[in-house]
Amino acid sequence: MKNKDKGFIAEFKKFITRGNVMDMAVGVIMGGAFTAIATSLNQDILTPILGIFGGTDFSNLKLVLGTGENAPVLSYGNFITAVINFLITAFVIFILVKALNGLNDKFMKKEEEPKAPTTKTCPYCRSEIAIEATRCPHCTSLLEENK
Repeated sequence: MKNKDKGFIAEFKKFITRGNVMDMAVGVIMGGAFTAIATSLNQDILTPILGIFGGTDFSNLKLVLGTGENAPVLSYGNFITAVINFLITAFVIFILVKALNGLNDKFMKKEEEPKAPTTKTCPYCRSEIAIEATRCPHCTSLLEENK
C-alpha cells in the first residue's frame, strides 16, 4: 500500500512541477486580473454610456418572483452585464492575439521554398554535375536525357 501512495505522490509532484502547469497557473492569474479590468470597463464606462441611450443600467435590472421579503429575485441585469463583460474580454483577447500573430508573422523568418535542383549525379562515376549536362565532364560518359 505504501509503494502505491509513494508512486501517486511522486507522480503528483512531477505533474505539479511540470512547466505547462506553471504556465497555466500564470495564465489563470493573469486572466483574473484581466477580467477585473474588463468588468471595470463595462461597469464604469460602457454601462453608463449605454444607459444614456437606453436610459437604463443593466446591473439594476431584476425580476421579483412572488411577494414578500423573502421572494426569489432574478437579477437578469447582472447576467446581461456578465455577457457584456465576456464579449468585451473576448474581443480584446481577439485583438491582442491578432496583433501578436501579425507581429510574429512580420518578425519570424519565413521558411524559404526549396529551390529547384541545379545538379545531378552521374550514373556512371557518381560525380556531381550540372543538371543540364548531356555528358559527364569527369568520366566523359554520354548521359541519357530522362535520368
